[in-house]
Amino acid sequence: MLKNLAEKFTPSTIQMPLRRYDLDWLRVFAFMLLILFHCGMFYVENWGWHVKSQYRSTFLENLMLMLSPWRMPLLWLISGIAMRFIMAKVTVWRFISIRSLRLLLPLLFGILVIVPPQLYIEMTHNGDLNVSYWQFLTLFFSDDNGVFDKYQAGIWPHIDVNHLWFLRSLWQYSLVILCLLPLLNSSWVTRMVSNLFKQHGGIAIILAGLPIVLIEITWQITDQRYPLGFTFMLYGYLIGWQHNFWQRIAKNIVWLISSFIITYFTVLYFYNEVWLLEQASPGINPPWLLVIGTIIYSLLRILGVLMLLSIAYKYFNKNTSNLSYLNEAVYPFYILHQSFIVVLGYHLTQYNLGAALEAVILILVTFLACIVSYEVIKRVNILRPCFGLTMKPPKHLLSQRIAYIVAAILIIPIALEILI
Repeated sequence: MLKNLAEKFTPSTIQMPLRRYDLDWLRVFAFMLLILFHCGMFYVENWGWHVKSQYRSTFLENLMLMLSPWRMPLLWLISGIAMRFIMAKVTVWRFISIRSLRLLLPLLFGILVIVPPQLYIEMTHNGDLNVSYWQFLTLFFSDDNGVFDKYQAGIWPHIDVNHLWFLRSLWQYSLVILCLLPLLNSSWVTRMVSNLFKQHGGIAIILAGLPIVLIEITWQITDQRYPLGFTFMLYGYLIGWQHNFWQRIAKNIVWLISSFIITYFTVLYFYNEVWLLEQASPGINPPWLLVIGTIIYSLLRILGVLMLLSIAYKYFNKNTSNLSYLNEAVYPFYILHQSFIVVLGYHLTQYNLGAALEAVILILVTFLACIVSYEVIKRVNILRPCFGLTMKPPKHLLSQRIAYIVAAILIIPIALEILI
């Protein structure tokens, strides 16, 4: 009976590839792009962020609109595919323990050590704080005293997940999808997904895009990233190693690129001629026009993801000497980058260097700081799990077991807080 139950949580390994290097490259690309995107958020005029440069640009918004719709959906999709690979190799309990340690321990370390400098800079920038960083930390780790009332709490009072919301949500969604595995791995769902990819490409895109459009229309814009993330992660698990899907997107790579470009310029026109005006004067546009714009924007999400998947599958499904280094560096880079951007950007913009020079310095120094930090982290065994890296095996088995027990105890409070 237990064996039959376990089989329901294990996806079919028919046509399962040994390794998908294209997905590794996409993961690296998506996270590196995330760093550049957050550097851009320091400069855009109409999109809110923690701090802003004295140099603002609306033109940069137009460029970032090319990336914004699909950058996070791509990460969620890759996460769903990765979960399918993992579940084909490990038991349910093994998956829960690995995923909890690799996500919740970096999340706990991040919100207590990495994120606070961002909050300090943001509050200082807004004029809500005028103390040293060490005095700020005293307030931060004390009982709630009203200083942080205006600032969002993500885990505990005034302790926010900030850019690490992805880790929190990835852990939550992994548990939800885990509960759905008997359904997702069923033969009729597998057949349904397989038949979908035998249909005309336009039909498949419409059916896949319908839930995305419904989310965009019915959810508040500030909350959309959560259901969108779960939906794309679910899509990733379902496409996994569906041979028809990957063959078709590779075959239609030119069509996907062309469609993405056309849709991008359509969104660009809508953004400048409709959405910005609507933001300045709510109600100036008829509701049906806003709905059409939302549908086009949702289409850009789908096309962007499919385009990147097709390019990577066709041209980057190969290993190189640099891939293993980059693959391991991605997690620490992701955890660290935004604190570097916020702190460095806030101080840089006070020197009146000019927009171009300031931006170049910010990008270069951010990447350099991430590289140096990673080189240190990977050599200090006790820091490795705090940034999502596996510890190097200690000399004694007892030491390893004690380390896992301590880590498990540390993540229990944050796990309960997220679940409850």
